[in-house]
Amino acid sequence: MTAVTDQDPTEHTDHTEHTDHTDHTDDLRHTGHTGHGAEEEAAQRAGRGRPEPAAGKGAAGSGSGAGAAREDEPHARVKDVGVKDAEASSRRGDREGGRGERGEGSSAGPSAGACAGPSAVAADSGDGEGAWGDGLIARRVDENGGAEPYAVLPSRPPASSAALMPLAYDGNLRSRLDALRELVGLSRTRLDSGTLAEAGRVLDEASARRRLSGQHTVVAIAGATGSGKSQLFNTLAGVTISETGVRRPTTAAPIACSWSDGAASLLDRLGIPGRLRRRPLQHPDSESPLRGLVLIDLPDHDSAAVQHREQVDRILALVDAVVWVVDPEKYADALIHERYLRPMAGHAEVTFVVLNQVDRLPGEAAEQVLDDLRRLLDEDGIALGEYGEPGATVLALSALTGEGIGELRETLGQFVAERQAPARRIAADVDAAARHLRPVYVTGQRTGLSEEAREEFADRLADAVGATAAGEAAERAWLRHANRACGTPWLRLWRWYHDRRDPVTGRLPSRAQADEEATARQRVEHAVRTVSDRASAGLPAPWAQAMREAAVRGAQGLPEALDELAVRTGLPPGRPPRPGWWPVAVLAQAAMTLLQVVGGLWLLGQIIGFVPPNLGVPVLLMLAGIVGGPLIEWSCRLAARGPARRYGHEAERLLREAAAGCGRARVLDPLAAELLRYREVREQYARVTGVGAATR
Repeated sequence: MTAVTDQDPTEHTDHTEHTDHTDHTDDLRHTGHTGHGAEEEAAQRAGRGRPEPAAGKGAAGSGSGAGAAREDEPHARVKDVGVKDAEASSRRGDREGGRGERGEGSSAGPSAGACAGPSAVAADSGDGEGAWGDGLIARRVDENGGAEPYAVLPSRPPASSAALMPLAYDGNLRSRLDALRELVGLSRTRLDSGTLAEAGRVLDEASARRRLSGQHTVVAIAGATGSGKSQLFNTLAGVTISETGVRRPTTAAPIACSWSDGAASLLDRLGIPGRLRRRPLQHPDSESPLRGLVLIDLPDHDSAAVQHREQVDRILALVDAVVWVVDPEKYADALIHERYLRPMAGHAEVTFVVLNQVDRLPGEAAEQVLDDLRRLLDEDGIALGEYGEPGATVLALSALTGEGIGELRETLGQFVAERQAPARRIAADVDAAARHLRPVYVTGQRTGLSEEAREEFADRLADAVGATAAGEAAERAWLRHANRACGTPWLRLWRWYHDRRDPVTGRLPSRAQADEEATARQRVEHAVRTVSDRASAGLPAPWAQAMREAAVRGAQGLPEALDELAVRTGLPPGRPPRPGWWPVAVLAQAAMTLLQVVGGLWLLGQIIGFVPPNLGVPVLLMLAGIVGGPLIEWSCRLAARGPARRYGHEAERLLREAAAGCGRARVLDPLAAELLRYREVREQYARVTGVGAATR
């Protein structure tokens, strides 16, 4: 006996209850039938020829070949497209002259015939609940292939979906998902939304799948036109659910088949309506080897209808595992390999590849084709699950003759019993997202701003601000001050006169000053451009662009800030510091000047006659003062070179430090912040990939 029920009793309960009760009331109001009339009408719709007498008032039953159901006996009903559509079809048939019979039964729509051949829709039981029972309608097939009448079997109480445990991820997968979420958050301001779209989709789907049943495994059967996937789907279900035939494409919409209760939310997520949900039950739930399996028959991935291909792509991104069905003619088709198998090579652990229609291959041809299929899968980068290694499962079978079906059913049963497929699928999706994001996070080159590049940037800014020239100017100023303090009075008088006649302003002509400012600005821009190039070297393109943009923002107003800094950090106010020997040299120079004055006055007194003539002493005094003054000045100049040089170096150092500080605050710190952000996302990316530390 092959048994099938139409859908999960937990699916759309509220909607079904309302529709059932309302439609039945409308039907009674329209036809004027009592409970007995409703029974007769239901029997006519079921193609029984004439109504069976009711077992009791208010009881609604239909002949099923094994006799009418008793009033107190619960029974199951099959909902294909809804009672309302079935009753409307019956009324139209009655109005057209009693042509309510359709073939061997009252098929409610295309999906009814696809479910289990001819099917019957039972009338409302009149109990007011309107919920769909979880019984099963059995069809017996005799040796001649003739269909016997249906037998209404007792129903089982529906399982509560609230008792289903949600999916739980292990610690490693949760850590990777958290890292991916953090990675997306850190990268939103640096990467465009298109780059992060796949990672965001994986996070959304992982969150959505985690809230759903962890006791079910959703497996899609996909394949090309004519590969026999629908026939394989029916064979696994043990009943004709999905329509097969030579018409192409045959499968126009995804059809679901669930081996246990509680899969409604999963199918809602896939967007499969209730009329396309089936329940083949060959065993009680507790004994079914495929308990927990939700099988989806997809349209052809190479269908001529665009909407079919779109449905395939949409559902393949949501299911837990995929069974790819290929045939001996199209197993090497480039479309399936390039569009699906190769991009999903990382999903090998949740991938089955079955070679169907091996009954068409003579002798050892099946093994040869299977070996060639394995070779193609290996070229696609799909790891094969051989010798106990994780990977894709490759099988050969015939859905027509049943060869290899048992092995596939056993493999699927073990696969579903492990309850690891959803987590493996999410982990594979995370791996795929990480591979997609790798070019924007990892380049394999060393990144960062070296100390040499920082020093070079500071030197360029110091040159632009004129730190070296400022130091030299400070050194000259110290020497000039020393010469004035330790020089002879006569030389100082001469310099004063010379400076007064031709004063030195120390300013450049306006044109030369403008050229100097333009040159300084160009030097600053060149320094910023150079350091940004050094900092962005080895970074992925988005982060390198972010580094350059940060440097450009920091360079705005930097030349003006450096000019102001040069004025503020120029020569210190007041006189330069004096060394300890400076007062001694000043006193010695004053003594030499005094000797010259005394000697000159002595000679003058002798000439006038106030002093007795004695030329030796005054001449010696004058010569000592005349020779000693320049000698002391020359000695002081030699002695002043060291302090003057130190003074100039100090002034240059202060200006260099000020320029470097300005450049660090405006350019280097933003660059360091960008590099720190990049290192953070690299660490998160390493966690996403499952690696302890990112490869430098």
